[in-house]
Amino acid sequence: MVFQKSLIRELTFTAIGVFVVLLAILASTQAINLLGRAAEGQIANDAVAALIGFWTLGLFPVLLILTVFVSVMIVLTRLWREHEMSIWLTAGLPLSSLLGPVLRFAVPLSILVGIVSCWVGPWADQRSQQYAELLKQREEISAIAPGVFKESAGSNRVYFVESFAGHNGFASNIFFQDMTNDNVSTIFARSGHISTDGDGQRQLVLEDGQRYIGQPGKANYDVMAFKRYTVAISESHKLAGGIGQSRQAQSMKQLLARGNDQEARAEIAWRLSLPLSCLVLAILALPLSYFNPRSGHTYNLVLAILIYFLYQNGLTLIRNNILRGELHPASLLLVHAAFLLFAFAGLAYRNRPSATLAQTLKSMFRKA
Repeated sequence: MVFQKSLIRELTFTAIGVFVVLLAILASTQAINLLGRAAEGQIANDAVAALIGFWTLGLFPVLLILTVFVSVMIVLTRLWREHEMSIWLTAGLPLSSLLGPVLRFAVPLSILVGIVSCWVGPWADQRSQQYAELLKQREEISAIAPGVFKESAGSNRVYFVESFAGHNGFASNIFFQDMTNDNVSTIFARSGHISTDGDGQRQLVLEDGQRYIGQPGKANYDVMAFKRYTVAISESHKLAGGIGQSRQAQSMKQLLARGNDQEARAEIAWRLSLPLSCLVLAILALPLSYFNPRSGHTYNLVLAILIYFLYQNGLTLIRNNILRGELHPASLLLVHAAFLLFAFAGLAYRNRPSATLAQTLKSMFRKA
């Protein structure tokens, strides 16, 4: 029908606008958080933009679910407010007849939610951790800048070189100071370079220098001359396997390979529940979008927000209990079933005549 096609088109355009607004709000919030962490030295400055991108991909399913729910609520509330829904119901078609176009709008998006939550999201989470660690190492290495005293990210080392030729190039006239366990180690070297050992650990190799080590304020300094001295300037990281082993960063293949592991089963159940929640919320928005144009109040929006948070918090609570081994992973289906039953009960109630239960009882007592 023409009305159903126009409804799907309006839902689509509304969803685009809602998604852009939600993405802008959440991305700006995360950007402020990451910039604050970068200013404190917790993450590398160069990692902020990339981490925002990876974080957005990881949060994409939640954004899309909320977009579907809000879009259906906005469009159907407008139909009630502008009396279009009254015309639709007067024609003899129930509110449940809108279920078809709403599902045709929500099903493709729920499939996209499933794809992102099962495959794209874990990849983005793993890559964000790898990228953050990689740039953290580079931040330590980039502290070696010619002609500049600069602290390391941990504020326990100071570097100075007179000249430096790239990541693996040679430096000359090097000053290096390390402050660890109340001891100060100061090294002067004629030359040096950066190398990588077999475990992937970055090292600063110093040649032809002297080392002074002791406690400030005391005269018991040890002086040592050396021909070659090696200093580790970053920890060993095997990015392919040592990082991203949290359940959120593991692929579906890795989770399935863990068999009956409770944590893996909980994560699989959570990922599969996200597209289901997208469909349930789309159906739930049908009865919740009811708006009485005569009253002029939007209590339905407040109720919809409360039910949304109740739904999401219920899913999170059940997932946490599954992680602790207290519930079976199939318990998440009970939450979906409960809210789906509530949605169909709301549809059945809205398909009744316009008189509410309170009005019906009041008229009965008046007649009596």
